[in-house]
Amino acid sequence: MRHLLLALIATAAAAATAPALAQRQSADDTKWITACVSDNKDEGQSAPVVLKYCTCMNNKMSNNETRSITQWEKANPNAQEACSKEAGWGR
Repeated sequence: MRHLLLALIATAAAAATAPALAQRQSADDTKWITACVSDNKDEGQSAPVVLKYCTCMNNKMSNNETRSITQWEKANPNAQEACSKEAGWGR
């Protein structure tokens, strides 16, 4: 239940802060982003930062990608670094 609540809060934050981005996301994008948010919930970052990071990573991935964002980021350190910077991770 706690994980679901975090995902819902993160999704609501995205919708409030980036309405155009939320409209462009498919149900599949939302599924992957929600999983990424859950995977990163204990990394010491605020929910909006994690959501922005996960959304950025999702947007960098091909629509044909079958790995999760968490799996994909390990093989793509440049994307991970760019999205961390864009999201304000670690500030």
